Amino acid sequence: MSASEKAKGKAEQVKGTVKKEVGRSVGNEGMIAKGQAQQSEGAAREAKEKAKDTFKNRG
Repeated sequence: MSASEKAKGKAEQVKGTVKKEVGRSVGNEGMIAKGQAQQSEGAAREAKEKAKDTFKNRG
């Protein structure tokens, strides 16, 4: 399940990056902000799963 959640996090980061760049291209500040937020959420999800793996493998 952890690999699936990491993949979801990475996919969310990619979608956020695309949304942010499209927003920059068309000059839409709202889209840039939403893309950045989505990118951050994906990074947080991925980091959480990596931390869970680290602790799981320790004990």
